[in-house]
Amino acid sequence: MSAAPTETALKRVPLHELHAELGAKFVPFAGYDMPVQYKLGVLGEHLHTRAKAGLFDVSHMGQLRLRGANPAAALETLVPGDIQALKPWRTRYTLLTNDKGGVLDDLMVTNLEDHLFLIVNAATKDADIAHLKARLGTQATVEPLSDRALLALQGPAAVTVLARLAPSVATMAFMTAANVTFDGIDCFVTRSGYTGEDGYEISVPAKDAERFARLLLKHEEVAAIGLGARDSLRLEAGLCLYGNDIDETTTVIEADLAWAIGKRRRTEGGFPGAAIIQQQLAGGAPRCRVGILPEGKAPAREHTEITDGTQKIGEITSGGFGPSQGGPVAMGYVDAKYAEVGTAVTLMVRGVPRPAQVVALPFVPHRYYRG
Repeated sequence: MSAAPTETALKRVPLHELHAELGAKFVPFAGYDMPVQYKLGVLGEHLHTRAKAGLFDVSHMGQLRLRGANPAAALETLVPGDIQALKPWRTRYTLLTNDKGGVLDDLMVTNLEDHLFLIVNAATKDADIAHLKARLGTQATVEPLSDRALLALQGPAAVTVLARLAPSVATMAFMTAANVTFDGIDCFVTRSGYTGEDGYEISVPAKDAERFARLLLKHEEVAAIGLGARDSLRLEAGLCLYGNDIDETTTVIEADLAWAIGKRRRTEGGFPGAAIIQQQLAGGAPRCRVGILPEGKAPAREHTEITDGTQKIGEITSGGFGPSQGGPVAMGYVDAKYAEVGTAVTLMVRGVPRPAQVVALPFVPHRYYRG
């Protein structure tokens, strides 16, 4: 019967004391007491990450191992990605779908040969674990890794900093994985992230997380970055935030994530909601996720109504100021006939009509290292 969790009920990540020492401002997020910004402020942290390297604590997210006789085949019964074709030590983005083609969660999957390593969203991880266990049954076992922290080092200087500690990371390509030891700390590293920048996500034993974070923060290029800048970075990169841009009511095709469905899976199906997704692949979806560029300086926040000037045609799902863009940026869903790039639309910002335009995503080009 209680509504929002109280401060004392919030869980803490292993680096909580370090965040406090660094001057973090905390907010409740997905049941955790998380740093939203530090002394640099959201704008400064955003621009620092684009120019140098930002250190993000994403330990609230779920880390899981999936084991079994054929965990890739088992997982394919719940996701549209071609997991069986995923080569060893490669990572792939995919989605848990429901029977209506909606998205239960989006996740990263890495093939570690004798098992799969999964990273799922913080707010959905308990539901994901229950869903995986219930639907996979004896096909695979689900092992939550509650004794590990997860850090992300993002930005053009991330490779320089991390390679000082372990030179082998420099040759890793985007969406590859490796076991790497940094100053005696055994970590699992993927060259991935959610800012649009080159960078790494590093799974580290919780007991070593603070020492590892301090190792990184010693480098002048590295600054601690909070949730605020993480959100503006991923929005400029055109990446979906679960719960805002995708959820159980948005299909994979409506969300413009058809690229995450393997060619074989498009034909064979075999995942929840396959019939609806195949139908939308062939005939189009009734609405589409698009980029929206508002004119002027007023940002359009989530739930802002999108109209054609007279009637509602959609809604903003993520919006705010884009520091690298230098103005407001947004994403949202519009009726399919308004989804073409260049289409003029109207945003009802606090009851005032504001002109805007449908634009291609991302707002800031991705800078992944592809080798």
